[in-house]
Amino acid sequence: MLLLGLRGALGRARSCRLPGLGWRGVSGALRLQETGDGRSVYSPLVQTARGYARPVKRRKQVLPSHLDDLPPTMLKKDYANVPIIDKVDDVVKRLLSLEMASQREKVKIKTQQLIEKVRRTPSDNGSFEVQTAILTAKIQTHQEHLQMHPKDKSNRRRMLMAIDRRKKLLKYLRRTRYETFEHTCKQLGIQYTLPPPYCRRMTRRWAAKKAFSLKVFNEVQKLKAPERLKQRREWQAKARAAKELTLQSEGTSV
Repeated sequence: MLLLGLRGALGRARSCRLPGLGWRGVSGALRLQETGDGRSVYSPLVQTARGYARPVKRRKQVLPSHLDDLPPTMLKKDYANVPIIDKVDDVVKRLLSLEMASQREKVKIKTQQLIEKVRRTPSDNGSFEVQTAILTAKIQTHQEHLQMHPKDKSNRRRMLMAIDRRKKLLKYLRRTRYETFEHTCKQLGIQYTLPPPYCRRMTRRWAAKKAFSLKVFNEVQKLKAPERLKQRREWQAKARAAKELTLQSEGTSV
């Protein structure tokens, strides 16, 4: 590597001509210089050329996390409800706290906190609101991972699948129970946007296919019309008979 660096420096120096020095002067200035005590020292030109392509050290950017609000003194999920946890030593408490916990254990506690915000009852573990909270914790974890590793395609795929699943759950809640939908979005910090209207470019093939489908549908409706009319008349006759029976029963009772 040292020889390659010297050859590159010599090549760059020979391609230019310094004032007051000929070609021999430049090549001679780039050679090793021997000191009085027998050591070899590079000339200043070689030292400058060696430090020209020095890599710049970049500081790692500290990104905010959705786990920052968890206090480090909080105990892990498996040891929070242990009855003798108050009698143990401080060192043991520190080992069982979130200060020494892994990322997975912190995500478990964060998921449990989100579930507690939206669950219907204390025993509710599978409603649409709880599933939305679990998916929200997963999506936030995937997003933080992608900020550090943007080329992780498998993680991006899992995140997109979780987002699609959460969209379906929120769409169902919005259609069936709008108040619950608003409460869930507010507690979990979700900004729901309506999907764009369906827009498809019209082509001749698509128009012909649609016209043919409409024609087939109309023909099928014409074939089913007599059967539907017969069934409707049967229903009307049954309803009329039931009404007459009720009137007769009311007359006899009087």
